[in-house]
Amino acid sequence: MVRLMTAKVRLYVDDPLGAGQPVALAREQAHYLFSVMRLPVGAPVALFNGRDGEWLAEVAEAGKRGGTLTCVEQTRPQGTPPDLWLLFAPIKKARTDFIVEKAVELGVRRIVPVQTAFTNSERIRQDRLQAHAVEAAEQCGATFVPEVAELQKLDRLMAEWADRRLLFCDEASAGGGTDYVALLAGDPAPWAVLIGPEGGFSDQERTRLHGMEQATAIALGPRILRADTAAVAALTLWQAHCGDWA
Repeated sequence: MVRLMTAKVRLYVDDPLGAGQPVALAREQAHYLFSVMRLPVGAPVALFNGRDGEWLAEVAEAGKRGGTLTCVEQTRPQGTPPDLWLLFAPIKKARTDFIVEKAVELGVRRIVPVQTAFTNSERIRQDRLQAHAVEAAEQCGATFVPEVAELQKLDRLMAEWADRRLLFCDEASAGGGTDYVALLAGDPAPWAVLIGPEGGFSDQERTRLHGMEQATAIALGPRILRADTAAVAALTLWQAHCGDWA
């Protein structure tokens, strides 16, 4: 019985999921399951779509260019991460991929690349980063895949900012102390974390951020962190004090 088996492969699909629901595989998915992983008919596969939780399915049809899975039973209910966004300035490709991957693993609801005065990359492949977010969710057991937005200019985003609290990681404050417990604990408000580029924020950007009522500047310890390290550190702090780790 497939119910007694553990799925070694976890796959994101767009189809609705429910008992007895067939799921048609795209060519790339079929290649991965049957040519790379070499799954036979009857093999278990864990499925999720970001809406219906996680389901255990079995391979009903297997082919080189397609195939079909059949949902058997729900193994996990749908989960949604806290209302936390990550805003970050894109850096080198591999390290930008790292930021997206870790943001998914650490539990954010939306990922927003921003263009700042000193952002090194003026273009991103939003579709590629979204696919990377899907892969990260498949690997870490998440049932939710955060949206990766198109690159947005920071000044325009700040001009349209609403009531969401903003945790502004200011590298100029490195070495200063921050009472994270007093700042974060028990605050139910929607939040966003902002990580700057490798060159830091401009004086104009820093002044504007410090002047925003919704923004709070923090120091991430006594040393200046790389942008990808800062993203992991800031998200970890927030989750530990007022996220779903608390």
